[in-house]
Amino acid sequence: MTTLPFDTQNVHWNTIPGIDHLAYQVLAVDETKRIVDILFKFDADAKIVLHRHKADYITFVLQGELRIYQPNGTLKEIRPVGSYVTGTADGEPHTEGGGDQDVIAFFSNRNVKQVVYEILDENQNTIATFGIAEFKALLAAQAPPPSTAVA
Repeated sequence: MTTLPFDTQNVHWNTIPGIDHLAYQVLAVDETKRIVDILFKFDADAKIVLHRHKADYITFVLQGELRIYQPNGTLKEIRPVGSYVTGTADGEPHTEGGGDQDVIAFFSNRNVKQVVYEILDENQNTIATFGIAEFKALLAAQAPPPSTAVA
């Protein structure tokens, strides 16, 4: 089902080599509060890498529908636009992707100890991790957001 487009004119999408079908903008990294907030864009009709959430999280779907797949590729869940879902750390490994259109979703990762996401191979072995340090580096490297100052 096609949904109204989310206005991304002020979003500077970034990508990570080796992680296909995903773009992001890191919104905030707060080490004191242990929060990492990210805006993700998943390509339509595609899946990202197998991974596991290592922190509690909240998702809010802003455009399209977020599809969650089991490690074997079986569709597990569809989260339509407007879905607000909470999840806990150390859940089942899965892949995610867009439905018939690119999906844009806000992810707020909470109670982050160090690792936010484990990237897994086909045997569910950890091949990479993204934690507070990595997201701080990604935030520092991305284009600054538009100014909110009033003249």
